[in-house]
Amino acid sequence: MKHQTTKVFFFLVLLVCSAAIFAACNRNGAQKSGQKTIAVIPKGVSHSFWLSVKAGADAAGKELNVAIDWKGPAQETDISGQINIVEDAINRRVDGIVLAPSHGDSLVPMVDRAGREGIPVTIFDSGISSQNYVSYVSTDNRAGGVAAAKRMGEKLGGKGKVAILGVKKGSVSTDEREQGFEATIKELFPGIQIVQWLYGEANASKSLAVAEDILTAHPDLNGLFASNESSTVGAVRAIRQRNAAGKVTLVGFDATPDLVSNVKDGSIDSLVLQNPFKMGYEGVKTIVDKLNGKTPEKRIDTGVKLLTKDNLDTPEMQQLLK
Repeated sequence: MKHQTTKVFFFLVLLVCSAAIFAACNRNGAQKSGQKTIAVIPKGVSHSFWLSVKAGADAAGKELNVAIDWKGPAQETDISGQINIVEDAINRRVDGIVLAPSHGDSLVPMVDRAGREGIPVTIFDSGISSQNYVSYVSTDNRAGGVAAAKRMGEKLGGKGKVAILGVKKGSVSTDEREQGFEATIKELFPGIQIVQWLYGEANASKSLAVAEDILTAHPDLNGLFASNESSTVGAVRAIRQRNAAGKVTLVGFDATPDLVSNVKDGSIDSLVLQNPFKMGYEGVKTIVDKLNGKTPEKRIDTGVKLLTKDNLDTPEMQQLLK
């Protein structure tokens, strides 16, 4: 019996060792094949926006012959989870990192550490309070907020009450959109009053609850600005549930097939579109260029467009939506 137990013990040890060796081989497979490995780390993985970023990164990886290591936290509010993912990428000695920081300050130590250890980092989608990066690839988010405010002001005829359904404090990209919207309304449309500004914490269900609170507190609300995908999803659900489509002008950010359908049926007036595919592609390309001795542009603006029912079927908009 003792002999049999010893055999089982050594068999289990062999299994553990084999698994460890396999994992190590898997991590190093790209290096052995001559490929560089680039970790692409989004804020989260639950929104359609990030899937488009991944598609762009994968396309660049295939074209430029680098391995893409895609990993992000389940939720955009999981800042510590994202920090751990970046730390793991540094510890594994990836060749480069493409990062969308969940918080402009909290990710600084990791980005600075990568720089000290010779791992180039490109920032995409949302800014960071550090200059230790190769390039910053993103929408001009403030310009997106400005475009949303101008659309809102025009639709309301320069007067009325509006609210902002934000994402979360400290997320540089959405902070800039919301600030751009607020500043433009105050500057260009003094007859419009911003009566409330709340946050949906990057969650559609939470955004729905917050939007319902806004509509309850302000039954005479004329407009609502939602500054990302999850906040727009929550806002339009609240508006539809209250049969307020057409009564409350909703200007949102980002696009999913359902949100585009909401533009068609009038539940959403307009959507500010980014180019997440280009963010993923250009983010990877800047790291490859850096590894090849080139100097990428420090700032790459991937553009912003306003989608409305009138221009939805134009080739330009259809290309962005695909």
